[in-house]
Amino acid sequence: MQLNPYGQDPVRFVAQLTNAPPRSPAELADRCVAAGFAIDRPVDDHDLAEVLDYLPRWAEVVDAATDEHRAALLNALLADASTHPRLTDHADGGWHIHYREDGIGIGGVLRAVASVGTALHLTGLGMHRLGRCALAECTHAYADFTRAGRQRYCSHGCANRDAVRRHRARKAG
Repeated sequence: MQLNPYGQDPVRFVAQLTNAPPRSPAELADRCVAAGFAIDRPVDDHDLAEVLDYLPRWAEVVDAATDEHRAALLNALLADASTHPRLTDHADGGWHIHYREDGIGIGGVLRAVASVGTALHLTGLGMHRLGRCALAECTHAYADFTRAGRQRYCSHGCANRDAVRRHRARKAG
């Protein structure tokens, strides 16, 4: 389910931000716009700080060892970031659901959309559908949207590098 009616899935987007955090308010704004978020006020240092504080907490959800721990961590994020759902029509986006208060900056918007999106992703596809790349030297987080739910790598590039490494090891051994 896409919570950002304008573009990219919020779970993929927060994984990308976790893997390569924005370094400035301008970069955060550019990346949010590219992902399809409507920004109705300038992005400032507070927004950047809010997002940078959120990303390690979201990463803890990715790294949780059990479904119960993952749920508890995500419930804490939801309690901090979201509110009751309600319908809204703004920014020429058509009617859609907000899980956040009106009038907050992009940092708060991103926290709410990513938290609710992650909850919907995990409850809709399976609690195991977040992970870290299986390539030893890569620590990137990913959200598993595959049909079978068996994703192990953050990208095709990492999967290919690992396959080549395994193939060469078999030939050498």
